[in-house]
Amino acid sequence: MPKSFYRRPLPTSLVAFSSAEGRKRFVEAVSEGTAESFFPLVEQFQTQSEPAYCGLTSLSVVLNALAIDPQRVWKGPWRWFSEELLDCCLPLEHVMTNGTTIEDFACIAQCNGASAAVIRNVQLHQFREDIEEICSTTGRFTVISFDRKSIGQTGSGHFSPIA
Repeated sequence: MPKSFYRRPLPTSLVAFSSAEGRKRFVEAVSEGTAESFFPLVEQFQTQSEPAYCGLTSLSVVLNALAIDPQRVWKGPWRWFSEELLDCCLPLEHVMTNGTTIEDFACIAQCNGASAAVIRNVQLHQFREDIEEICSTTGRFTVISFDRKSIGQTGSGHFSPIA
């Protein structure tokens, strides 16, 4: 069998959502009103269908959480965002091989009816304030693009909705 991975261990510097500490933090966030954005996102959760589709999958989750009508059919009679409907700005074949940049992500979000802002090099305190504000409301979400290696995970660039 070629080298492959199954359930890589979470680095000790990170907290598993299902752990006692993860559950405690979740309960605190709900109690403090800073989990409002979690619920619309988790209702739309999906796993990426291709290794390089993390940006498209994250965006699909957010677009569905925003209740934006894609104005085109997904399957059967259903209009619903999925990765294969996010084919503006870049061909899907390109994304499957190369992934997306943060600029591509913003372009795809905008051409599908969402507003998107790319924010770089923000100070940690400002990032925390912004995330707390977004987590305390509905109708706005944050997707981050980060290097998995920087937090001890397998892989490189990754997109994930966090709020």
